[in-house]
Amino acid sequence: MAVLTHEAKPTPAHRPLPGRHAEPRRTLSRAVFQLATGLGLAAAFVVTFVLFVHTSAGQLAENGVVRSAQSGQWSTMDWAGPLRDQDMVLVIGAAAIVLIGLALLRRKPGLLIPALGVLVLPLVSAQLLKLYVLERPELPDAGYGPGHNSFPSGHVSAAMAILMAFAFVLPQRFRPVIIGLGGVAVAWVASSTIALGWHRLSDTAGACLLAASFACLLAAWLTTRRRDLRRTPVLLVVLAAVLPTGIVLIGFAVLSTATDGAAQFVAALVLAALSAVGVVLVALWPLCGSAFERRTAVETRVVDDLLETRLVTSR
Repeated sequence: MAVLTHEAKPTPAHRPLPGRHAEPRRTLSRAVFQLATGLGLAAAFVVTFVLFVHTSAGQLAENGVVRSAQSGQWSTMDWAGPLRDQDMVLVIGAAAIVLIGLALLRRKPGLLIPALGVLVLPLVSAQLLKLYVLERPELPDAGYGPGHNSFPSGHVSAAMAILMAFAFVLPQRFRPVIIGLGGVAVAWVASSTIALGWHRLSDTAGACLLAASFACLLAAWLTTRRRDLRRTPVLLVVLAAVLPTGIVLIGFAVLSTATDGAAQFVAALVLAALSAVGVVLVALWPLCGSAFERRTAVETRVVDDLLETRLVTSR
């Protein structure tokens, strides 16, 4: 008696439906997303320096803000005064200790080098640029104001650098909330330096852009060393690259159209806070879902399996 048997044939992991083809999406890797954002932030830093420091309109508007802040007729010292009592060296040192403690607590000591790099590099770069590279020229029709260069701000550079460094050691699930709250703190530091007459609007914006660009560029370098399967639409990558310059252009347009010192002073305070939050959000965008530590052997095998599956399904 013959027994009929049916041998099952192996089927591919994914078989497209007949007559239907998946439309390819134009996407870029996470490393490219971070690189484009970092370069966009760096370009906005240059635009800020050129527009506010090397044009008569920029200097005239910012000199009016400084004169108003130093006149003593404003009651903003109540909320900005606590910054005067802060020793930034101690604050930076305490932040470094907390960063080290978080990395060790998470048992990820490999995060220390990039986190401390994001903390230290913007601070050193800000001081070198301000003291030895960037100059504030005396332009005609720029009005009277402090002639020394203060671009970028050291206080705001420190605040933003601390925040970006924490983005490298915090767990991914806590990163958006903590950095969002930290963005408010950076905005307070930026507005306070203007209220106290220490810095101009461009100094605070440039400091935020400088620290954020270092964080995104370092994140892009770290991401290229690990296989990240996530992709970002090209349109969003382009938007992240041009958005920082857009923030600078809007700030310049608003401040330069203010007619008197009082309006310029209030506008500078608001713009300093908004630009700081805007830069934080732009930098948080590509950093929010990234893991910068090295993968374990198990995680590497999982990624290899996913890559192989994606290769099979794309055929």
